[in-house]
Amino acid sequence: MMPDKTIRILVADDHYIVRIGLVALVNTESDMEVVAEAVDGRQAVELYEKLAPDLVLMDSRMTVKTGIEATIEIRRKDPKARVLMLTAFDGDADIRKAFEAGAQGYVLKSATGESLIPAIRAVAAGGRWVPKEVAHRLSSRNSYETLTARELQVLIEIAKGLANKQIAATLGITEYTVKDHLKNILAKLRVADRTEAVSVSVQRGIIHL
Repeated sequence: MMPDKTIRILVADDHYIVRIGLVALVNTESDMEVVAEAVDGRQAVELYEKLAPDLVLMDSRMTVKTGIEATIEIRRKDPKARVLMLTAFDGDADIRKAFEAGAQGYVLKSATGESLIPAIRAVAAGGRWVPKEVAHRLSSRNSYETLTARELQVLIEIAKGLANKQIAATLGITEYTVKDHLKNILAKLRVADRTEAVSVSVQRGIIHL
């Protein structure tokens, strides 16, 4: 990125106060300009197609279309798109999903402007931005086994408060199979019961309530 080139930024966040704060912060930088604001993921995709900004500052969880879904769509249409994910969630599954979607950086909303501004410059210039705390979360994930698609379905139904018999009927499997999946879920998440399984999976970003 040339020093005299202004970085054109699309800010996407469904929380008004957060969004205007980000816009105000970015616009204080002489080499940055917010060219548009999106209130949800679908609008983020539409505005990206219309304006082709240098970088999208994307909230991971938004209404209509999530930031993850919007990033996937934007990157599919433009593989060169630069996306910096900004989120309040630091679960290892949330972080993994963001990078798998195509984001080149991940910044927590608890970070100060001193962290966010360098992140914007780095990602806009073609680099990656992975703060130490985010890298630590990603490395810790390697010590956990990944849930299968069916185990994830069972976990989601458990989070809804359904009993094994109800889960079996919902997923079209036997109650014995549900119990087998639950046993695997508890082992992989390293928890003692279904309540703890839901708590840990929400904390890690494996499921969202």
